[in-house]
Amino acid sequence: MKHGLFATLGALVLSCVAAGVGGQGAAPQPARADLRDLVAEYQEDRGALGRFYPLEGSPARVARLTQLCTDWLARLAALDFAALDAESRIDWLALRARVEGHRLELAREALELEEEQVLLPFAARIAALAEARQRVEPLEGRAAAAELDALVKELAELREGFDAKAPEVPKTLAFRAARRMGELREALSDWYSFRAGYDPLFTWWVREPHGRLAKALEEHETYLRETLAGRKEGDEAILGDPIGREALLEDLRQAWIPYTPEELIQIAGTEFAWCETEMRRAASDMGLGDDWKAALERVKEAHVAPGEQPALILALAREAWDYVEREELVTVPPLAREVWRVNMLSPEAQRRSPFFLGGESIQVAYPTDAMSHEEKLMSMRGNNRHFARATVHHEVIPGHHLQGFMTDRHFAYRGPFGTPFWTEGWALWWEMLLWERGFVATPEDRVGALFWRMHRCARIQFSLGFHLGQKSPAECIDFLVERVGHERENAEAEVRRSFEGGYGPLYQLAYMIGALQFRALYAELVRSGRMTPRAFHDAVLTGGNLPIELVRARLTGQALTPDTRTSWRFQEPR
Repeated sequence: MKHGLFATLGALVLSCVAAGVGGQGAAPQPARADLRDLVAEYQEDRGALGRFYPLEGSPARVARLTQLCTDWLARLAALDFAALDAESRIDWLALRARVEGHRLELAREALELEEEQVLLPFAARIAALAEARQRVEPLEGRAAAAELDALVKELAELREGFDAKAPEVPKTLAFRAARRMGELREALSDWYSFRAGYDPLFTWWVREPHGRLAKALEEHETYLRETLAGRKEGDEAILGDPIGREALLEDLRQAWIPYTPEELIQIAGTEFAWCETEMRRAASDMGLGDDWKAALERVKEAHVAPGEQPALILALAREAWDYVEREELVTVPPLAREVWRVNMLSPEAQRRSPFFLGGESIQVAYPTDAMSHEEKLMSMRGNNRHFARATVHHEVIPGHHLQGFMTDRHFAYRGPFGTPFWTEGWALWWEMLLWERGFVATPEDRVGALFWRMHRCARIQFSLGFHLGQKSPAECIDFLVERVGHERENAEAEVRRSFEGGYGPLYQLAYMIGALQFRALYAELVRSGRMTPRAFHDAVLTGGNLPIELVRARLTGQALTPDTRTSWRFQEPR
């Protein structure tokens, strides 16, 4: 029977995990001490405290949430790891990594506030007001007015000093402090609104100094953003905030990636060189010799007319999911096909996301009538039919939509353990596998697929280069234009998305590195004959969202201990 029932599949997967995929017997497992309730409890505890202390970097928030992490790490350490079954041991390791990662984030919050102290020496006092209000502490109007008046005077003195001699700080620090000012102004407004109007004595004392302080804070925010950071209204300059090598190493360890940034850049270079070789081969097949950039230019002109992009996306999506089912590569529930849909990105959204965004609702970038002539041409060229063919299955089925559909239904409580290596790596892995299987047949489609693969290699190189302090945002844009062949506006949008779009510093490198992890695991389990392609992919999807090294531990029946840390070298740099 071509399509197995998921209940049967789940039982088979779990039996394989318990016995070891290789078929070797394992000792009987003790009764399962289920950790899913602990995972949910930690998430709820952290969420509740995060809502109570919403101002990032405030001393009280950092101290309280750090204590939560310390308490939970002690709680995990007190569990009898040896008494846990295989699934719960994975949960234990993943939850510990999650808690340690949050503790690391809190330490960085405190460090950022310390760095901003020269620009925002009053920040902790405003946070203290907001947090006292959260605790519903008694407040005397006259004392509150005196505190606000003192803050106004402190801010005036600070600005006088800055006017005499502007502080020598990086633009990125000034820009970050300006964003922090916005959060502080909102917190102060909430603090005032809580009592204003219904507490007459409070309003009588506080209305005037609050108004002066609110105005002074707004002016200071403008000064930080425009004068010190140089980011005036309408300015399109990109200001990222590089985290440095040590922070990258810490983040990589927490994400279960046992490599240095330099090793990952080497790996990306090797993959990029392969792409260039294949690009030259495709250009030759198009009659253009080894001029792959000429081939890329020809492919960019093969776009559909305005209004026709959704129909193209639908056709490409159906082609991909029909293929993976026909070839028995993964199980696709009929409901996953039924609920998938298409929406269009607004012109504003396309400034940061000039290509597809995926999931249950694929969001398509294509020109609208509000765009300039040049913007329309760049959008059509950047979303041509051959680029689209290489990415629709990445976003829909068997990529992100199928991924999300399944993880919502299997081990859903593991959602907090997810990393972009698992999320983005899964989708890019399918691009690699379908290439290998000949799904990408014509030289034009090969150019389209290779463009994206080069793009993912370049993301490692430019994002790590930026965070290591080796590349500026402008140099990152030039790199994408000159080495990958991006349209300049699309390259600018990509770099802006990377450094100002709210993504973590590892996000952009996670596409290729995660795909390489899946490629190595596929070789270990499928090419060796231990699993079929469909059993492998179904087992990944029904195991929940996990760091890929823990996916490997789960599918191979690896012996785990509380001392297990990242060690899987899935590809050596060369």
